[in-house]
Amino acid sequence: MISVVIPTLNAERTLVPTLSSLVPAVVDGIVQEAIIADGGSTDDTYIVADAAGTTLVQAPRGRGTQLEAGAAAAKGDWLLFLHADTVLKAGWADEAANFIERVETGRRKPAAAYFKFALDDEGFMPRLIETMVGLRCALFSLPYGDQGLLISRAHYRRLGGFRPLPLMEDVDLVRRLKRKELYGLKTRAVTSAKRYQDDGYLMRSCRNLGLMLLYLLRVPPRVLARLYG
Repeated sequence: MISVVIPTLNAERTLVPTLSSLVPAVVDGIVQEAIIADGGSTDDTYIVADAAGTTLVQAPRGRGTQLEAGAAAAKGDWLLFLHADTVLKAGWADEAANFIERVETGRRKPAAAYFKFALDDEGFMPRLIETMVGLRCALFSLPYGDQGLLISRAHYRRLGGFRPLPLMEDVDLVRRLKRKELYGLKTRAVTSAKRYQDDGYLMRSCRNLGLMLLYLLRVPPRVLARLYG
């Protein structure tokens, strides 16, 4: 049913829990395959991917290019794009399967779904950022890639797929969806807070906001990727 596509670059540290969160869905037959779209890792990402029984696809470095390569290799009728440092919490597969069933039976029009953003850290700032992300999604229908994106292969192709962008590939794709074509799931997608911890929550938040503003001002994504670090 679902092909999970995960772009990686030196992701050995985070990939194991990400893949582990998919196991129950594999057992239940909801996830058909997991595809690792790697951009040239030099750590043990390949070893982890092979041990987990995933399909490994090599692509030029850049999330947009890697995601599109993974989607091209996928066999499922539905695609779930997921970051390598994001763990889906228990119950996600049932909620996703219910969403798919409603779309396929015509009970709701074709749409893409995303998960509820969460960070794997304690304290006030992580909760504040989660709240702000929730508001962004509610007001602007603008989920990011670290919330996952579940979309039918047919709908994905109608949109033209991911473009070969090193950054903002998720925003680029989501902005091609109409507001009514985006649906927020209740299950949490828990993402690593390491970048926030390393840079400082306030600094990272300001940087992310600044990058979004620059993107909307049409600054080239390759420049944004260098600023992102």
